[in-house]
Amino acid sequence: MSTYHTDQDNQNILKLREMLKTLPQFAAGFFRSLGDQTATLTRLGYAYDLRIFFKFLSEEVFYVPVLQITVEKMREVESDDIEEFMEYLTYYVPAESPETAVKNAAAGKSRKLAAVRVFFKYLYKKKLILANPAELIDFPKMNEKTITTLETNEIARLLDEIDSGENLTERQKVFHEKTRLRDAAIITLLLGTGMRVSECVGLNLRDIDFETNGLRVRRKGGDEMILYFGDEVEAALFAYLDERDEAFPEKGHEDAVFLSLQNRRITTRQIQKMVKKYASLVTRLKNISPHKLRSTFGTQLYAETSDIYLVANVLGHSDVNTTRKHYAKMDDTKRRKAANVIRLRD
Repeated sequence: MSTYHTDQDNQNILKLREMLKTLPQFAAGFFRSLGDQTATLTRLGYAYDLRIFFKFLSEEVFYVPVLQITVEKMREVESDDIEEFMEYLTYYVPAESPETAVKNAAAGKSRKLAAVRVFFKYLYKKKLILANPAELIDFPKMNEKTITTLETNEIARLLDEIDSGENLTERQKVFHEKTRLRDAAIITLLLGTGMRVSECVGLNLRDIDFETNGLRVRRKGGDEMILYFGDEVEAALFAYLDERDEAFPEKGHEDAVFLSLQNRRITTRQIQKMVKKYASLVTRLKNISPHKLRSTFGTQLYAETSDIYLVANVLGHSDVNTTRKHYAKMDDTKRRKAANVIRLRD
């Protein structure tokens, strides 16, 4: 669909190939088995996490270099070893960068255990090991996080700040004159569709259809989907694209919807910094990111429709339980309000 996404996939593939050179030879079969079942970024994430696991086995269990770890040695790994690995992740100092200590909370540990469990599942399925010790290890208990979203008045103030720029620093105001319409279009789009920041970055001009007010996006797993937008998003896009028509994009960036000041496709990091810049003018108590704008959209959509399946579909969640976990607390709020509706006495 998009050269941007293709380029990202190709870069991830090359990074994975370099990573495989640091892992035991038999690990290559695991990544080949994932094939088209997973996104390239997912496989690269597994590689980073498994590299840590193999270094732990090398230094704490087998006492041999990582590249000398064999399948036969993997048959010796017990559940106690994996439990020790989970404890090791709490705080460790990488040998390659002894000046940098690494800490992992429950979320980081869970992600790494997920990679280890998928890897051992593969080894067991291929009959390379006789038992699967990883399946005996429970995931760390995760503390539920409160969803941070913007209130209706905060959304209005955020958009007003982008329009006026009056509370920006003098240096920021210089750039604001050049990026105001672009910034307004991006934030309005994130708030009005709930798309991921990576999906926003990857938008091409041919992905927008103003006849249907639809956007073609590539979702996290690689599937394409049409997202629809309302009048406010339409107006913001129209205003920006009129200005965008006067730009002279760098070679290879001609199709990108959103351009940086260097006339290149804007990056995820640039959007994150831009959102933080404006959001800090609206609220200092909330750490607002592009993902929080996505959560704001999901919260508003659920409040208006009470349709968890619709919210899951629009947000691109493959499992509706993921959506339900995040937005079910809204049902608790409604039930609390309902309790006060009933009057037993005048």
